[in-house]
Amino acid sequence: MLDIALLRKDLDSVLARLAKRKNPQPFLDEARFRELEAERKTLQARTEDLQAQRNSLSKQIGALKGKGEDTTAVMAQVGGIGDELKASAERLEVLQTELSGLLMAVPNLPHDSVPVGSDESGNVEVRRWGTPGTYAFEVKDHVDVGAPLGLDFETGAKLSGSRFTFLKGHIARLHRALAQFMLDVQTQEHGYTECYTPYLVQAKALQGTGQLPKFEQDLFHVTSGDGDAAGNKWYLIPTSEVTLTNTVADTIVPLDQLPIKLTGHTPCFRSEAGSAGRDTRGMIRQHQFDKVEMVQITTPEQSYDALESMVGHAEAILQKLELPYRVMSLCTGDMGFGATKTYDLEVWLPAQNAYREISSCSNCESFQSRRMQARFKTA
Repeated sequence: MLDIALLRKDLDSVLARLAKRKNPQPFLDEARFRELEAERKTLQARTEDLQAQRNSLSKQIGALKGKGEDTTAVMAQVGGIGDELKASAERLEVLQTELSGLLMAVPNLPHDSVPVGSDESGNVEVRRWGTPGTYAFEVKDHVDVGAPLGLDFETGAKLSGSRFTFLKGHIARLHRALAQFMLDVQTQEHGYTECYTPYLVQAKALQGTGQLPKFEQDLFHVTSGDGDAAGNKWYLIPTSEVTLTNTVADTIVPLDQLPIKLTGHTPCFRSEAGSAGRDTRGMIRQHQFDKVEMVQITTPEQSYDALESMVGHAEAILQKLELPYRVMSLCTGDMGFGATKTYDLEVWLPAQNAYREISSCSNCESFQSRRMQARFKTA
């Protein structure tokens, strides 16, 4: 969530930065925001005036009582002011709720260093590592290579439908080994703490990291079972970023505990809404896939250094696996909802003769922490 103080101070600048993102419709209903803000200012000014009047009248009551005079009329005035203050407080709460609702649907502002572009064609290559190999034979894709090793799409489809995969034998072992390898590198070499997290979360957690309310169509939720004690439904996590980041929700973290570096291996569940007809062959754009996540929680001053270090930690995995890749700085039109700056790591796929995204590292600045009410405390 953006800082509402920033919108109040310089709304035109915020709108100009938002306009650099990809969206055919405005991210923020400017007219409604200005209308709500105008009423809020008027209401707050009136509230302050009423409070001053009540304080003055209360002093008058004390003086009248001291002289033994009748206070009925003045007390009636105070009572009327109290009624108006109560009505104002109720209306102000309604305004604040609607303002918060407006801001929950507004994406993060791109950092000044982010290249401007409307789609992935505007992304900028930062560097490459490794050289794609050349082969004297026809290169097979992962479907053909994987099938003899236990990559089974037919069983996945029989059990769950399209975009699900069943692994068995050697490839299931490889899948497990890769996850353990990544966790060992991040914990033993880069200082992350390994976590095992729930796969089901409540809506509040997804609101905190930005998946809700705007992207509910991309999520799976549980439609049976009792839910929690309050009757809230559970959602399957689209990434363990949700669970790892929300560990500091509604928390004031002492400064000496920062940075917090967490990693975890979980399945991820995504509906892939709007991706029909794209990447239909193989294991790309699955409804269920596994990922080893990295999260760093740090101070604003250290956040961009943390971003660069995380990119390096992700690169270390690919270098150890000797996979040629390139680092891309995403443009304003290709970044995710909560990001202010993002790097993608794209691995060379010989069968596709192209680089494809395999990892993504973003700085969200205070966007998620404000939604989660995650704070830190200095001296």
